[in-house]
Amino acid sequence: MNWKKRVFDLTLATLLLAPIAFLSALVAMVLLVTQGRPILYGAERMQAPGRPFTLWKFRTMRPAPADAGVSGGDKADRITPVGRFLRRTRLDELPQLYNIFAGHMSFVGPRPPLRQYVEAFPELYARVLQCRPGVTGLASLVFHRHEEWLLSRCRTAEETDAVYRRLCIPRKARLDLIYAGHANICLDLVIIGRTACRIVARRV
Repeated sequence: MNWKKRVFDLTLATLLLAPIAFLSALVAMVLLVTQGRPILYGAERMQAPGRPFTLWKFRTMRPAPADAGVSGGDKADRITPVGRFLRRTRLDELPQLYNIFAGHMSFVGPRPPLRQYVEAFPELYARVLQCRPGVTGLASLVFHRHEEWLLSRCRTAEETDAVYRRLCIPRKARLDLIYAGHANICLDLVIIGRTACRIVARRV
């Protein structure tokens, strides 16, 4: 990782620490009252091939022992009312500030993939994950809504997995590689700004 990008991440994370800690405390209290424990959800993701880490989010779904894979229409009935709001506003991702401080993630980069997809497409992800995974990124901005729409139509875990492999992974990887070829601090600021604007637009 470019040392300038790491300094940028740490500086921005430090500036955002107080407001994010305040928001996180509010979200945690609401979740504790409405959903109970656990408040956080930790899931294995890949920082690079062979380098897993635990990605942290606020829990937005009812627990299921056999839960696996990406979220599609087959999991829609497990999303809680509060969880639906957190997902729409991306407040569920506030705990990922820890992942940024720990060096697992950057503010901007490819979304961290599941191990099963990195192992299924090793050459592709070896290229994509040359950039540290991010909370947001070019693929998140351009393709996220369409990905949600594609996966929301799936009714089984097998269908969700097949659609994700066939339609989502290649398109997201193409955008992630475009970002990798043009990555700089100015582009990161643009992506962060556009992400923030999109979140605000979805709340109104």
